[in-house]
This record gives sequence, C-alpha cells and structure tokens, in this order.
Amino acid sequence: VLSKHEGYLYLSGLKSLSDAAAEALSKHKGGLNLSDLESLSDSAAEALSKHEGDIVLSSLKSLSDAAVESLSKHKGELDLGGLTSLSDSAAEALSKHKGKLDLRGLTSLSGAAAEALSKHKGKLGLSGLTRLSAATAEALSKRNGDMNLSGLTTLSDAAAEALSKHKGHLNLGDLKSLSDAAARALGKHEGDIALSSLKSLSDSPGHIALAKKLASQKGYLNLRKLKSLGDSAAEALSKHK
Repeated sequence: VLSKHEGYLYLSGLKSLSDAAAEALSKHKGGLNLSDLESLSDSAAEALSKHEGDIVLSSLKSLSDAAVESLSKHKGELDLGGLTSLSDSAAEALSKHKGKLDLRGLTSLSGAAAEALSKHKGKLGLSGLTRLSAATAEALSKRNGDMNLSGLTTLSDAAAEALSKHKGHLNLGDLKSLSDAAARALGKHEGDIALSSLKSLSDSPGHIALAKKLASQKGYLNLRKLKSLGDSAAEALSKHK
C-alpha cells in the first residue's frame, strides 16, 4: 500500500527491512527516507536500486560490495552518509552512480578509491575527510562536478595546487587558514569556492589573488568568520556583485 504513495515517503523509524518489503518499496516513485535502517541485505539492495527517486540510507555503517554494486545502478540522490569505510571495488562501483552521492561518513580514502570516485558524475559529498594528501587531491581534482570537502581543517600547498584543477563548486567550509601558496593555487580554480570559516585574507600576493577570485563569484559570498582583512584584499572583494 505504501508503495502507491505519490511523493516523498518518510520511513525513518525503520531499523530493518525485509527483502519482500524492499521489493514492494522499489515500486514507489518519489523520495524515500530510510535514514534509521541499520542493515540491508544484498537482495534488498538490488530491489531498492530500481526505485525511482532519491534514497536516504544514512545509518548503514557497512554494505557488502554486492549491495553497493546494486545501489550504484540507482538513479537519483543516494545518501550513504553512515558508511565509515569503502573498499576500492565499492568505490569503483559507486563511480558509475548517476546523481548526488553523499559519503560524509568516510574519514579516509585510499588513492584507488579517490581515483575511482573521480569518475563519478554528479555532486559528491566527502565532508568527513579532515585531511587530504596531495595524491588523493590530485585524483579527486579530475572530477567535473560539485564536491563537498567542508570537513577539511588543513590544506597543504600541494593539495591546494591539485584541487585548483577541479571544475565545479568546491566546498572548503571548515578551512580556517590558507598559506599564500595555497591561496594562490585556489585562485586559479574554475568554479565557485566556499570558504565560510576562513579567518584571514592578508595583502600577500596569493591572498589577493584568492580575494579577486572570490569577488568574481556570482551571488551570495559568505566570509562571516573573517577576523582580519588587508586593505588590498578588501579592495578586491569590493568588486563582488
């Protein structure tokens, strides 16, 4: 009966889902919230992969590679924010997913997994990463599409240089500081950058280059955490429309 509901379906209280129930829900069209589900069988994953609409499965801590392979065929937003690890083969499977993919529970990413996810087409959420090696940044920089790395608390010059090659919106919302070289690198990035926690923009050449880049972005510009701002950086930002 619930599968006939038209529109978003919230079943966020469910802790388990039988294969038969998953098969029935696969016929539902619209957003499907299963955010409290703690486990998912391979058969249930195969059934849900046929569902037409966004799916939230944000409490799943682990999934078999077979289940990930099935879910990768799903079209629409896929929230797997509870996953704390991802095998290289699972990452390869998810690279084929079409739509927004949220993997905010991952705190680390192997080079092979990053290389695989660089092929994903759609928005990619990796906000659980707090650090990014230059090699991982280089792999992810090959993506064309929005990328959420808002959990990063530090960014090396080499990683910033790599990320400057990425094309699309780049969320670095937790970064509090950037070296002159890192700021200069990000100033070359093609796409909007979110730096809402940045505390300082000085009058160093790199920071001025970044300020000019930020000023060129269209729409709302959030720099609410700035504590200090150089005169030349302020002059650059004043040209933002």
